[in-house]
Amino acid sequence: MILPIVGYGDPVLRKVGEAITPDYPNLKETIANMYETMYNAYGVGLAAPQVGMAIRLFVIDTTPFSDDDDLPSDEQKDLKGFKKTFINAKIVKEEGEEWSFNEGCLSIPDVREDVYRKPTVTIEYCEEDFVMKTEVFDGLIARVIQHEYDHIEGVLFTDKISSLKKRLIQKKLKNITEGKTFQEYRMKFAAAKKGR
Repeated sequence: MILPIVGYGDPVLRKVGEAITPDYPNLKETIANMYETMYNAYGVGLAAPQVGMAIRLFVIDTTPFSDDDDLPSDEQKDLKGFKKTFINAKIVKEEGEEWSFNEGCLSIPDVREDVYRKPTVTIEYCEEDFVMKTEVFDGLIARVIQHEYDHIEGVLFTDKISSLKKRLIQKKLKNITEGKTFQEYRMKFAAAKKGR
């Protein structure tokens, strides 16, 4: 089932997600719905807060990036078919020299900005089997993980840009909060909740 994606300005996007247990209600269905919602919106990652749930869960499929001819062929290969569910994730280390990449977010449509992040990330997480594992990722995969991980920490990519750039996109962000944006995918906006 395709879920509406929560727009910028909704308080759920600022909540730190709660850890979940294997008996979390309808977990398999929630994960399946999140993948379906992400694919429908042509995203490469989606975190539970973006569909209104303040829990530590996000899904990723970096396959769309694998068609980018500007990337080295080994990275294209890594990106193709990299599909993973992250439950109760905790980033334990970010390493390397920060690099810039133009990021966007399904909850903040029509806004893209260069964001600096470290290239290598060590993360502890569970997949659907709830077996805890620790893995190291780098490059674009690490970046998508960091972006989605930020969501479960109540952080948005717009928090990581300069105050000048924030001022320049303020009107766009206000329009999103008020639901004055049109997307091909279903969205839910903060202003609509207040009954305006």
